[in-house]
Amino acid sequence: MTTRRAILGASVALITGAPAAAASSSAYPRIGRIRRLSPELDAILDVTAPIEQLADGITWAEGPAWVANGSYLLFSDVPGNVMHRWDAKGGKTDFLRPSGYDGPPTKIFREAGTNGAIISTAGELLVCDCGNRAVARIDLATRKKTLLATTFNGKKFNSPNDLVEVLHGPLKGSLYFTDPPYGLEGGDASPAKEQAFNGVYLLRPNGEVALVDGSLSFPNGVGLSPDGRRLYVAISDPKRPVIMAYDLAADGLPTASRVFFDASDLLKAGGPGLPDGMKVDAQGRLFASGPGGIMILTPDAKLLGVIETGFPAANCVFGEDGGTLFITSNHLVARVRTKTKGLGR
Repeated sequence: MTTRRAILGASVALITGAPAAAASSSAYPRIGRIRRLSPELDAILDVTAPIEQLADGITWAEGPAWVANGSYLLFSDVPGNVMHRWDAKGGKTDFLRPSGYDGPPTKIFREAGTNGAIISTAGELLVCDCGNRAVARIDLATRKKTLLATTFNGKKFNSPNDLVEVLHGPLKGSLYFTDPPYGLEGGDASPAKEQAFNGVYLLRPNGEVALVDGSLSFPNGVGLSPDGRRLYVAISDPKRPVIMAYDLAADGLPTASRVFFDASDLLKAGGPGLPDGMKVDAQGRLFASGPGGIMILTPDAKLLGVIETGFPAANCVFGEDGGTLFITSNHLVARVRTKTKGLGR
């Protein structure tokens, strides 16, 4: 199987005309550029805003989560099986090693670490744990891990990838998460794969797991509209690089679905990467990984611009005062200031 990371990494070679990193007066080197595709972008992001590289030396950077009460960023090196911490004073340090699988040596896993991560409204660190094939909670103080969900219909998950929390209504505290096969050696062909599909799930606060969609090839990043009535799911499939949208009923399950945005043209143009992780701002705009970098999309799917680091972008999160976008991109972590605020998830 051609893995997601191999596909994303190979596409870096397709970049043409990428600008050289500009000189910076800050302590951090500037990288990439912001590509403006609509004047509407000006109200959201200054195209001259520096993209600052904060850390590098990561095998595949993923799962950024901003810890507001400590003013630090957490992110994972999924194949490296380590979760890192970054702050302005200490730079990049280890937070949890191993972050995922911690048992005896095995050939089951291709990526055994944690992947998607969020800080819940309760202030807890919630993660998708590829190595334990679970959605888990990690105590920020003690690093103790509690597995919240490990199976569906009595069978192990493949390798949970990304998650988002429901913030309002009767389902508050529920989690949507995706379960592609990327963590397993061999992917869909892995003999350890127990699920017959790669699912999108809803984990309710009582521990019940419901299937949202079992028809997608490689479901990856997830996001929710500010009112919680629309679910977004990114498909990391070079044959169908799209973001899906689901209209949600009161029980959290979809009543309808459709392709929200098709990134095929961006991929054909040579942009590195595929639809992957995403975050939604307070106005419902998507900051979503895709060919070229972080795509900025309106709620009606208009592409306003792309934050280009020069490498495939895996995910992002709003942090600091809510107006800084942190980006995990291939081997590095970067940040850029915006004129908008995130939803904090």
